[in-house]
Amino acid sequence: MSGVEPLIELRGVSKRYGSGATELLAVKGIDLIIGAGEFVAIMGPSGSGKSTAMNIVGCLDQPSSGAYLFKGVHVETLTRDQRARLRRRFLGFVFQGFNLLARTSAQENVELPLLYRGDSAGARRSAATRALAAVGLAGWEHHTPAELSGGQQQRVAIARAIVTEPAVLLADEPTGNLDTRRSHEIMGLLLGLNRDHGITVLMVTHEPDMAAYAHRAITFVDGRVARDELNADPVTAAPAGLDMSEVL
Repeated sequence: MSGVEPLIELRGVSKRYGSGATELLAVKGIDLIIGAGEFVAIMGPSGSGKSTAMNIVGCLDQPSSGAYLFKGVHVETLTRDQRARLRRRFLGFVFQGFNLLARTSAQENVELPLLYRGDSAGARRSAATRALAAVGLAGWEHHTPAELSGGQQQRVAIARAIVTEPAVLLADEPTGNLDTRRSHEIMGLLLGLNRDHGITVLMVTHEPDMAAYAHRAITFVDGRVARDELNADPVTAAPAGLDMSEVL
């Protein structure tokens, strides 16, 4: 972290669900700093707290105690509307399920965050076209999800996540529904967004070969950070033989 600008800080963050006999402490006083421009893999078994921590970072949930700072701002003190504005302005989300509107074109799916933000039709159209081109889907703007492969659908989801030019991309098992070849293609794409566009990437994954693309791996166990290690030899490109320029 030396010399890297802190972007995200969790200070003594805990999250409780329920109360009394049904109380569950999902994360337990975690401290974490993510620097601007990092590519971080979040790992751990089911129930370890990694998804809860990601939800807190993504402003989808609030800590029960502790502090969450984004660019030095105490997010835990913000109103619901302020947190929503932070999400729209600074955060992009990619999930294992592509979460695309089935009867809506790729172009219209990608435009959705800009529609919610109130951008004009022309601005939405131009930005969505650029985002789709950035993920290798130029020419596929008018295809619906049913006309796209799984890999293409995840690319549309990534385009939707980056169309607002976020500072942070939160990816929750982004390759979980893809085969090995498509998984590495998506990882190559995420790597390029991080390296070439400076987008900070936080990725939840169970797969060590996907985590190998990250510069840093944080492992959760029983609601706590068990390990936080730099990757001495991160993967810097998709495996030989994969044509990252081809349309999936």
